[in-house]
Amino acid sequence: MGLIDEWAERHIIKAQERGELDNLPGNGRPLLLDDDTFIPVDLRVSYRLLKNAGYLPPELQDRQEALTIADLLSQLDEQHDDYANLHKRLALLQLRLKQAGLSTEFLHREYQYKLADKLSKESD
Repeated sequence: MGLIDEWAERHIIKAQERGELDNLPGNGRPLLLDDDTFIPVDLRVSYRLLKNAGYLPPELQDRQEALTIADLLSQLDEQHDDYANLHKRLALLQLRLKQAGLSTEFLHREYQYKLADKLSKESD
């Protein structure tokens, strides 16, 4: 154990003895840890700091925007004034996601519909 680890451990033990850690939110419940197995070990801390600060990588921002636009398009009529612009923006986001190496299948929801059909047939 390194010097900093020992120092931190000593301070944690003293805080526990004084009862400073007794009334923390989530006390007694298991920790919900993110799956960071695909993030290199040397980048995990920095990714977690960025995530806790509310920052998303550009690819995930694009994915989130694409989902929002796809949802809007599903609710709009093709004759609506904004439909063409939203459709173009969605096409641009799909291209950027593909260039980043991400799949855009989540936008088409074909799997969702197939699964819903299968489940409804099984319940009959």
